[in-house]
Amino acid sequence: MRRKRLLAAAIAAVALVSTAVAAGSTATAAPSAAQQSTVVDLYEVLGTGTPQLRTKVASSGVDVVTARETTTIMATAGQVGALRAQGFEVRFLGGYAQDRNAPAEPRAAAADFPPGDEGYHTYAEVTSEVQQTARDHASIARLSSIGNSHEGRALHAVKISDNAATDENEPEVLFTCNQHAREHLTTEMCLRIIKRFTDGYGSDTNITNMVNSKEIWVIPSVNPDGSEYDIASGRYRMWRKNRQGPGTDLNRNWEYKWGCCGGSSGNTGSETYRGPSPFSAPETRAVSNFVNSRRVGGAQQIKTHIDFHTYSELVLWPYGYTYNDTAPGMTAAEAQRFQQVGRQMAATNNYTPQQSSDLYITDGSVNDWMWFNHKILSYTFEMYPRGSNPGFYPPDEAIPAQTARNDRAVDILIGAAG
Repeated sequence: MRRKRLLAAAIAAVALVSTAVAAGSTATAAPSAAQQSTVVDLYEVLGTGTPQLRTKVASSGVDVVTARETTTIMATAGQVGALRAQGFEVRFLGGYAQDRNAPAEPRAAAADFPPGDEGYHTYAEVTSEVQQTARDHASIARLSSIGNSHEGRALHAVKISDNAATDENEPEVLFTCNQHAREHLTTEMCLRIIKRFTDGYGSDTNITNMVNSKEIWVIPSVNPDGSEYDIASGRYRMWRKNRQGPGTDLNRNWEYKWGCCGGSSGNTGSETYRGPSPFSAPETRAVSNFVNSRRVGGAQQIKTHIDFHTYSELVLWPYGYTYNDTAPGMTAAEAQRFQQVGRQMAATNNYTPQQSSDLYITDGSVNDWMWFNHKILSYTFEMYPRGSNPGFYPPDEAIPAQTARNDRAVDILIGAAG
C-alpha cells in the first residue's frame, strides 16, 4: 500500500509541477477565459487575519478550505478576480483544476478508493463493517437506519449500550461524520468509535463504565452519495455537497438561522449553497428527525454531540451565525460551559479551541441548530491535517493515529453528558 501511495504521490507531483510551469514563474496564472466560469482550483488569499475579513472571503461564494491569517480556497478564476477587485491579494496554488459542471453519472458507486488509499472504507465496506459489529456484539450494539439519502442509501446508525435493544433512561451521546463528501477521514473516526466501544467492552473498565451508563449513537456517514461520487472515478473529485440536483451543502441546510447572516449562499453553483429551504436535503432532514425523536417525555435524551469534519485541527462550538459569545438561547454561563468542555477536549488532541464564528460567519449549521432547538452541547471537530498538505486526502496510513488522537476527547464528551 505504501508503494502505491508513493507512486500516486509521484504522479500528483508531476501534475502539480506541470501546472506550475504552465502558470509561469509568477505562479498567478488561472484557467482560460472559456473555462473560468466552471473550473475551480486551489488559491491562497493573503491578509485574512480577522473573522470579518475571512467572512468577506467566504461570503463571496468560494469554497473555504482553511481559514487563518491566510485563507485557502477552491475557486474559479472569475471568483478570484472578484476577490482581487475587493483588494485581496490572491495567489494561485494549483494542483486540482476540476470542472464543477462536468457531466456526472447518476448514483455513482465506488469499487474502492484511489490507488494507495484502499484502507479507507467505501459505503459498501462501511455497511459490511457495521453489520458485522451488530452480529458480533448483539447485546451491546444495534444497527438501524434513520432514513435514506437522496440516492436511496441507508443512513446507518449504530447504538451502543449495555442493553442496546432497550430504550433506557440514560443520557445519550451522538457522533456524526461525513456531512461533507470529501472528508473521508471522518467516517474512519466514527468507525473507530464504534469498534473501540464494542471491542473494548468487558475488558476495558473505562469503556465498560461508559457503555453501561450511557447510550452512544454513531452515524458514520451523513452524506454517503457525495462520498461515493467523490471517489467513483478512481481519482478524488474534491466534491463537498450532497448529490441532490446541483448539490446542497448539508452544513448550511439546518433550520436555525438558515440563510440569515451571509454565512451561506443562495447560488446553486456555490460550494456553500444552502438549498431552497431548511431541511430540503433528505440527509439533514433524516438526522434532524432522529434527534427530534430522542425528545422523550418533553426532555431531550441526547446531551452531547460531535460532528466530525476535516481539516484544520480545531474544536469549534456555537454560535456560528454571530460574532457575539452570547445571543438569544445562550447565556453567559452556557457559553462558558461550551468553552470549558471544548478546551478540555482540545487539550487532549492539540487542536485549537474556539467559537465557530472566530473563523468566519456560518448560518444554517448543525451545531447552532442542535444547541438552540435541543440544548445539546454540540461541537464540530476539524480533524487532521492542520494545513493544506495533505489536505482533504491524507494517506490511509494516517487513519490509525489520527482517529486514535481523539479517543480522550470522545471520552470527555461522553462524560459531559452526565
